[in-house]
Amino acid sequence: MINSTAGLAGAAGAADTDTDADSPGSGSGPDSGPDSGPDSGPGSGSGSEGDAEQGAGQSAGKGVGGDAEVAIAAVRAGAYVVRALYGRRLARTDKGAGDFATAADIEAEEAILDVIRAARPDDAVLGEEGGRRGPAGEAEAVRQWLVDPLCGTLNYAVGTMLVAVNVALSGGAAAVADPFSGEIFCTDGRSAWSRHDGPSPGPDLPLAPTPATRLVDVNLDPPFPGAPAFRAVDLLARPRFVERFRPRVVSTSLALAWVAAGKRAAYVTDGGDLSGSVHFAAGIALCRAAGCVVTGVDGRPVGQGGHGLVAAADGETHELLMSMIRG
Repeated sequence: MINSTAGLAGAAGAADTDTDADSPGSGSGPDSGPDSGPDSGPGSGSGSEGDAEQGAGQSAGKGVGGDAEVAIAAVRAGAYVVRALYGRRLARTDKGAGDFATAADIEAEEAILDVIRAARPDDAVLGEEGGRRGPAGEAEAVRQWLVDPLCGTLNYAVGTMLVAVNVALSGGAAAVADPFSGEIFCTDGRSAWSRHDGPSPGPDLPLAPTPATRLVDVNLDPPFPGAPAFRAVDLLARPRFVERFRPRVVSTSLALAWVAAGKRAAYVTDGGDLSGSVHFAAGIALCRAAGCVVTGVDGRPVGQGGHGLVAAADGETHELLMSMIRG
């Protein structure tokens, strides 16, 4: 899946050491209203890359408390950069095998890192672009944040707004932002909810998965480590699948947040153990906290030897998909 900021340290420096997030609707935690910086929505094309950095600091700088609010502030900062740089000709860094990063990926990751560093200076961070950073020699001892600053880089580079900003604390809180809709999907590891940034922000709303849409997103991006035993394209061609579901093909892990939010019945992707993936960790955390059924395509628990991912709104949908996958 293809997927130096000023002003953030002071903004997030008021963070305390409480690791429990406030529950949705509690009225505490950072202001969930619109970003304090100017709106740099899609197609704005104004300002410099430095403006994007400054805006990221403003949008995240509202005080950070529990881990969930740290994750929310972090994805908000990343999303600001992604919006501000959208539509420009950006420098690209070749990562091989057709994958690349843009300047937006790199700057968004730096904005996210600044929030995490200021709020949780003793934590390690594993970033999609910068690799692992944090206390040396303590890889197994410290908490680690998993950061995918721009999931859907190829979409973004060709002017498609289907992207996500993902931040997850391993085994804990997580957030996924849709930079262009203003939606932020969040979890403290126990409950899951959505928040909307914009001119008219509403209250936090609990995520409620449901199979009612019958829409199933399937990731067809290479590589395909499950082949020949499992090929997602073969799943789409099964008569039983067509009778029960309507397929959608996606190229961003935003689709996992949609399952948790009831916008999709399920999501299926090939792959190895995705529990520690910067691409998938936040979405998996959201689905689990919302009450979805989450396993590998082999039916084994994710993180316990499972490969790939099947995230379904309920047990019936998951069982049906697994029966098709197994043939």
